[in-house]
Amino acid sequence: MKHDVKESIVVAAQKIFQRFGFRKTTMDEIAYAARKSKSSLYYYFKSKEEVFQAVVEKEAIVLRNEITSKVSECSSSMDKLRVYIFVRMDGFKNWGNFYEALKDDYLSNLDFIEKIRVKYDKNEIDSITQIIQEGIENKEFKNLNAALTAKTVVIAMKGLEGPLLLEKETVNNFKQQINDMLEILFYGICA
Repeated sequence: MKHDVKESIVVAAQKIFQRFGFRKTTMDEIAYAARKSKSSLYYYFKSKEEVFQAVVEKEAIVLRNEITSKVSECSSSMDKLRVYIFVRMDGFKNWGNFYEALKDDYLSNLDFIEKIRVKYDKNEIDSITQIIQEGIENKEFKNLNAALTAKTVVIAMKGLEGPLLLEKETVNNFKQQINDMLEILFYGICA
């Protein structure tokens, strides 16, 4: 039962943080949205930061699970990488608190945010390295340094996050831009 109450608070807080952002959200607003007293919030969470941590960790897990599920449906490494990038980039649109935690410099002052960033970056590089390594073994990709290539892909995705997520792009335009990036990655810029 305690877990259910805590989960309902996290779900309510997720919506409030998404709407107002971390800085503007108060424990009073979270309590109201969760239909709990403020004192009962403090029974489950010591601070607003702890509530935000639970929200961000939940969103990170959901995004990771979505990526893993969709990638597992693909047979070729090229398709796995393409799906990984699409689901990840689209996921940031849906899981804005997680994206905010990764990008907001103000939030980097919170210790847990830096730990989440480091963990997520490592997990992402490891996952993409595995896909690239599989592609090398299957002769889909050149025999490159898989870890360095994965870091390059992650850097490219991070560079595109802002423009793609901040612009009010149509879904088709968003997918086309990702496809164009992948064409450059897969085939280079040489004629």
